[in-house]
Amino acid sequence: MKILVVDDSKAMRMIVKRNLSQVPGFGDIETIEAASGAEALELVRGGAAPDLILSDWNMPEMTGIEFLRALRADGVLIPFGFVTSESQPEMRAQGIEAGAAFLLAKPFTPDDFSEILSSMV
Repeated sequence: MKILVVDDSKAMRMIVKRNLSQVPGFGDIETIEAASGAEALELVRGGAAPDLILSDWNMPEMTGIEFLRALRADGVLIPFGFVTSESQPEMRAQGIEAGAAFLLAKPFTPDDFSEILSSMV
């Protein structure tokens, strides 16, 4: 499974990747990274074909919700989830309405990713 991890914080991208590597039964996870929604959109438009996108909400250049809306406007239906500190009900609803499969609030654990990945296969 190939997962695109999008976050403007390199440290947070590393934390997400470490948690993903600890998910039982998913040892074959390959991750690619982007530091903004704009960079991630370029990767996807350029042919990167992840099986899942995990994106922060708040990022410079292009936010996660703007990235998701741009993907959907392009007809890209890759499963998409937010990994963010934004967990207000209205933001969750906005994300789901835009096409996100889930919103995982920080802090998170490998078990949280296990539940998400298990539901995706």
